[in-house]
Amino acid sequence: MPIKKYKPTTPGRRKSSVQDFSDITKRKPEKALTRRLKKHSGRNNTGKITVRHRGGGAKQLYRTIDFRQTMYDVPATVQAIEYDPNRGPRIALIQYHNGQKSYMLAPKGLGVGDVVLSSQKKIEAKTGNRMPLEHIPVGLFVYNIELVPGKGGQLVRGAGLGAQLQVLEGEYAQIKLPSGEVRLIQKKCMASVGSMGNSDYKLVRIGKAGRMRHRGWRPTVRGKVMNPVDHPHGGGEGSNPIGLKGGPKTPWGKKALGVKTRKHGKWSNKFIIQTRKKKK
Repeated sequence: MPIKKYKPTTPGRRKSSVQDFSDITKRKPEKALTRRLKKHSGRNNTGKITVRHRGGGAKQLYRTIDFRQTMYDVPATVQAIEYDPNRGPRIALIQYHNGQKSYMLAPKGLGVGDVVLSSQKKIEAKTGNRMPLEHIPVGLFVYNIELVPGKGGQLVRGAGLGAQLQVLEGEYAQIKLPSGEVRLIQKKCMASVGSMGNSDYKLVRIGKAGRMRHRGWRPTVRGKVMNPVDHPHGGGEGSNPIGLKGGPKTPWGKKALGVKTRKHGKWSNKFIIQTRKKKK
């Protein structure tokens, strides 16, 4: 998907860019596979704001993506490649040979008319096919990877991402994730062959505040320009540095910017062979 730029007719247009939707083959989503997406504006069930800077935004329909693809050994034909406002990659509308339709994440190279297959047995390792990690040849790239067998894909679902299957040993497969982390995942977990499509998505520049409002993001104000009652960084005459003895703080007085806040190691850390964080 190439990126489209416009002539700088306004200050907002000058630096902005948009997606080129030339790869989209169907404009309106499949009605039976959509549902209403209710907005919560960052509030929890009691009405308190738990996520700041959220609110407004354009209406969206949620496309129900089949992250599990449990209709095994039934070939499915790609009917269309569609846009999904809820995620970066494209989605593919597939129809199984028994007539049922569903959405799946569209990998790079998948087109209308292609046939994909999901199976718990060893099948051809071509783009879009889904099977357990133990049946995928070592060295191939995979996406939409399960962490728990049968739960559905949770890893590597973003635009342009791909994880490499490095080693199959014992009960586990060794996967190199896009972040650089090398992790052990059970061989029984399912994964799809290929890499996620729409890799140019990261090159889109929003360009103006109004486009962020369309996406449901409200303005973010720096703590330095607030009053002392509103933020630990606030106050002072003119422009001042943060100047706190303990370093930068969050609005609630906790240490921020590079400070470790996790008290105990997560239970799943034992499956990480190589961390994504570089040791200095």
